[in-house]
Amino acid sequence: MANKKGTALMMVWVDVPADKEAEFNKWYNEEHMAELMSVPGILNAARYEAVSSGPKHLACYEIESTAVFETDAFKNRPVTPWAKRAGVSAVGTGRIANRYEMIYPEALTPEIAQSDMAPALQIGRMDIGPADEDEWNRWYSGVYVPNYMKVPGCIRARRWKVVLGEPKYGVVYEFEHEKVSESPEWLAQREIHPDNERMRLAMTHAPGSPGIWKKTFQL
Repeated sequence: MANKKGTALMMVWVDVPADKEAEFNKWYNEEHMAELMSVPGILNAARYEAVSSGPKHLACYEIESTAVFETDAFKNRPVTPWAKRAGVSAVGTGRIANRYEMIYPEALTPEIAQSDMAPALQIGRMDIGPADEDEWNRWYSGVYVPNYMKVPGCIRARRWKVVLGEPKYGVVYEFEHEKVSESPEWLAQREIHPDNERMRLAMTHAPGSPGIWKKTFQL
């Protein structure tokens, strides 16, 4: 079975004026996503809309590895005439385009690699000061994420380090539905470990982080 997930990720967020959304969605669903998916090493993709936080529109691309970002096929892929049109390519505001390499888990298992795009995502984007970085990373990967992964409805979580964009770190929880983090079981994990409060206070979230997005389109 072909892999659907890799060790790199590209996420693009954007807000679109209401009067441009229909055209934007048509372009993205019928042209732009297929254009990107034709690049060797781009394994899977889906579009999401914000349930909480924003920007509203999110496109999430699973990439075989960060080496794909350096290929000619990725860097010099043709831009179609529709994408060049004013009002389509330039319609978005507040655009965020980040590329990441996976840092947790340390390697893909076959179960992860062959899994599809999740129905909903909770995404955190954060920075941490250098004095706390090593301890914070051990806690995040060794305590915080594993506890949340026990919650019913949480499919899995992966952590990411940015290779293009900001802030430096990201976490993506894959959910069965967009209400998982409202459950008592999820909320109970917040204070379940004595280091949680101290480590949370050490990090700085980007505006709008964490947020939840629900899947709206997949090729």
